[in-house]
Amino acid sequence: MADLLMKMPFQYEPKRANRFILTFPTSLGINSWYVESTSRPSIKIESKDIPFLNTKTYVASKFEWETISVKFRDPIGPSAAQALMEWVRLHAESVTGRMGYAAGYKKDVDLEMLDPTGVAVEKWILQGCFLTDVKFGDVGYDKDDIMTIDATLRPDRCILVY
Repeated sequence: MADLLMKMPFQYEPKRANRFILTFPTSLGINSWYVESTSRPSIKIESKDIPFLNTKTYVASKFEWETISVKFRDPIGPSAAQALMEWVRLHAESVTGRMGYAAGYKKDVDLEMLDPTGVAVEKWILQGCFLTDVKFGDVGYDKDDIMTIDATLRPDRCILVY
């Protein structure tokens, strides 16, 4: 056990959960500072069994990138609700019932983890993201909370650049 501790680098600095920036394309008008929290990418790999006699072995099968949860703060101006609703309208327009083309609503989003000085030490490119769920939040006369919006992004691919 002591040998294991001796192999730990002395200048160890962990990544921190509060040092991140989620960047959306400027065409959407969604500011990075709207984001209160997000999840990092996660992947699910299915397994395929290979039966033989009375046992099985397994190999990796299809994989899928899981959805990304994002919580936005909703200031009075510029309104995060308005910016997100404009992106929703690229997917589907509730007034006319028209649906959008994937080329119009799918966007690439960048997630960067930062070091203590603000330099990106990890970068994910979330390719082909679109909204699958947007909850604009609850209101009530007994509440004094900051308004937030919960959204779920569905990426096609997640690329860990560095």
